[in-house]
Amino acid sequence: MKKLISIICMLSFLMFFENCSSQTGMDPQAVTALINSRDFSFHAKRANPTNYDVINVMTSMPNAPATRILDLTGSNYSIDLRPGKLEVTLPYFGRVFNPSYGGNPSDNSYRFTSKDFTVTENQNKKGKWIVRIKLNDTRKADEIIIEVSKFGKAFTSIRSNDRQPISYDGYITKNEEQKVQP
Repeated sequence: MKKLISIICMLSFLMFFENCSSQTGMDPQAVTALINSRDFSFHAKRANPTNYDVINVMTSMPNAPATRILDLTGSNYSIDLRPGKLEVTLPYFGRVFNPSYGGNPSDNSYRFTSKDFTVTENQNKKGKWIVRIKLNDTRKADEIIIEVSKFGKAFTSIRSNDRQPISYDGYITKNEEQKVQP
């Protein structure tokens, strides 16, 4: 009887972990449909700064991990791509060569809306999508590259003329329907 109870406990434990692991990604057809529609959101979970000054400050703090990754959980940092509109709300950690003095401190992060941009996407042999967004009407960023795995995990890098590059890890989701105000 004791062996039967231990076997049942072990099987239920394995079933629990299998159910948890199956919720980590999206269906590959859903990811393809999102990319082709050009109507999705990238949600950032971690930031990867490339500036060694930022990395040195991060590692010099007490009880700090030895990694150069900043956890962004609990925040709503995202890139919302819609037909004709791109909204970017991401933090920036690194060196800004043309900062805004005396103004709003959020001007030094990536917070902007663009209506003049071009999007190109292509898929490699292993199923990974590469979405390139070339911005034409903002000075904050030149190009945003989003690499999306076939299960919805994403890696985003932003290239700009006035600051060092930065990348973000996260995932993509379908955009929520916007309600029109009368």
